[in-house]
Amino acid sequence: MRVILCDVGPRDGLQNEPDQLGPDVRAELVNRLAGAGLPRVETVSFVRDDRVPQMAGAEEVVAGLQRRDGVEYSGLVLNERGYERFHATGLDRVNVTFAATESFNRANGNASLEEAIARVDAILAAAAEPATVTISVSFGCPFEGRVDPGVVAGLAARFTGRAEVILADTIGVATPSAVRALVERTGAEGFHGHNTRNTGYANSLAALEAGASVLDASVGGLGGCPYAPRATGNVATEDLVYLLEGEGVETGVDLDALIGVSVWLEGVLGRTLEGYVYRAGAWSSSS
Repeated sequence: MRVILCDVGPRDGLQNEPDQLGPDVRAELVNRLAGAGLPRVETVSFVRDDRVPQMAGAEEVVAGLQRRDGVEYSGLVLNERGYERFHATGLDRVNVTFAATESFNRANGNASLEEAIARVDAILAAAAEPATVTISVSFGCPFEGRVDPGVVAGLAARFTGRAEVILADTIGVATPSAVRALVERTGAEGFHGHNTRNTGYANSLAALEAGASVLDASVGGLGGCPYAPRATGNVATEDLVYLLEGEGVETGVDLDALIGVSVWLEGVLGRTLEGYVYRAGAWSSSS
C-alpha cells in the first residue's frame, strides 16, 4: 500500500501561529519539506491579508520556491478571486474548501452553506488545474455540534468525479469508527485529521483502511483551528510517517530529513512543537 502525504504546515500550520513569518521563511519551509520527499505540499492560501495576516505575500512565497520534480505544490482558495490569484502563480493543484455546516461557513468564509457550495462549483468550472475539495467540520462543528453523516455524504456526492474529495476533522472530535464509516460511505479520496483529542493517528489509519489514499498532516504538528479553543493542532507529519512505515505503508518520505525540518522550524518559532518523533528521533529494530 502507498499513500500520498500532503504536508499542510506552510498553510494550515502557520496560519494559526501568533507570529507572522516572512514569505522568504515560508518558502524555505516548503523547499525543505519538498527536499524531504513529501509528494505534495500545501504551500499557501490565497486569502485577504487583513483576514489572515500569517498568509500575507502568497505570491512572494511561490516566487521563492525551488520546484522539484515529483512534488505537487498546492494552494488553498475560498472564492473566485482567490482562484484567480492561485492560477496566476502556476501552482499545480487548487484546494477549494468549505464547511459542512451553515455556522462554520459564515465564521470562516463569510458565506452561507449555499453560497459556499456555489463558490466551489464556480471554481471547479473555471479550474484548469487538478482540484481538491476539502469539506471541513465533517465530523463535528464548534458551533453546531455533531454533524449528520448523511449531510456530509450528500455534499461529497456533489463533487465526486469532479475533484478529489477530502473529509476534514477540523476540530479533532472524530474517532476511528466514524472516520472509517464516513470514508466508506462517501468514497472520499482523503482525510485531514487533527489530533486535538489524541485520536488523529488512529483516525488516519482508519481512513486508509476505508479506502482513502491521501492523508493531510502538518510538520511538527503545527496548526489548530481558530474557532476551537485549546485545539492542539494537526497530526504531525513525521509522527504519521513513522507510524505508516512501521505498518508497511510506503510514503516515499525521508524520515530523518523530515525530522531535520521540524528541528529547524523549532528554532525559527522559538518553541517546542507538538510532534513527538522529532524529539524522540527515528528508530528501527535493526538500528
